[in-house]
Amino acid sequence: MTNRLILFFLLIISPISYAQDWDLSDFFVYDAMLEQKVDEVFESLNDTSRAGQMIVPAAGRLGKSQDHLNNLLSKNHIGGILLLNGTKSGFTEMVNDFNQINANHGGIPLLYSADAEPSLIGYKIKNCTPVKKANLMVSRAEVRKFAASICKDLKDIGINYNYAPVVDMSPNEAISYRAFGDNADTAQIWSRVFIEETQKRGIVATAKHFPGHGYVVGDTHKKLVYIDGEMLEVENYRPLINAGVLSIMVAHIAIKNNETYNTNDLPSSVSRNIVTDLLKNKMNFKGLVVTDAMNMGGVASIPNCELKAAKAGCDLILMPIDEEKALKDIISEMSNDQGFQRQVYASVRKIIRLKICLGLL
Repeated sequence: MTNRLILFFLLIISPISYAQDWDLSDFFVYDAMLEQKVDEVFESLNDTSRAGQMIVPAAGRLGKSQDHLNNLLSKNHIGGILLLNGTKSGFTEMVNDFNQINANHGGIPLLYSADAEPSLIGYKIKNCTPVKKANLMVSRAEVRKFAASICKDLKDIGINYNYAPVVDMSPNEAISYRAFGDNADTAQIWSRVFIEETQKRGIVATAKHFPGHGYVVGDTHKKLVYIDGEMLEVENYRPLINAGVLSIMVAHIAIKNNETYNTNDLPSSVSRNIVTDLLKNKMNFKGLVVTDAMNMGGVASIPNCELKAAKAGCDLILMPIDEEKALKDIISEMSNDQGFQRQVYASVRKIIRLKICLGLL
């Protein structure tokens, strides 16, 4: 038998093995089998559980009660949970409990997120390994070292999504010590190092607060604040997008006196002009767009703010004031607007794809 016939015979009788393990480096890469897997999971959900993937409430001292979250999990109404202010051991136990409840009700695995910035992790999650605050780091090597340390603590807990790094400059009083400094080159390069180290270790990194919080006056936790004129920090995001950052957080910052990107006294998080036209289309960001917390003073007073954020193009709605109402509003709008329904479906497919690349599915 010739070698060609032997090869043909082996191909006929031998099962062909396809690699079905993906990681975060595969998220932006076309892969037919990965697309098929996304389709399979998507088709297994109804529209309520699909839209629910976009909803991310918080647990912990400043979040909702465990009973409240258990109820949402029992209905498959959420896609992730932010762990907000607690201890490492307490959050580890919480993740185990939530996973069990979610599995008992047939939910697909959850995204667990944290504000684990170098400058905040010691406050947000007590008993983690101490790290330097971002504004005190002096080299790329330090950024890499502390990003790795943060990732280890997050993995111990079961957290797979970090709302860090801060890409803003440091002049703003609400940012200051949370930023790597007030030099654009440093902000870009050190943010990129933090992102690369984080995602290499299997945790989603998030560049924030788009389009830039460093030069505004005021604190979006308390009120709506403005970029007046040119957006001085928006170009900090372009090299991070090109380098493969998986997530960008949009701030509750309005823009005025800017002919192209005026938000008409609304925060960027609910402005289609900023989220879709600028970030997704002009800057070509294909990852996950997450809102800043929707209970903050800069956005919470806007009627149906969660629906408006989804219509603007945000994929993940963080800390809705009322999760059930937000979900109901989104589902109702989907039934009335096929274009919006297609947009929600695209967001949900991205979330599912991310969960597969995290190894959760």
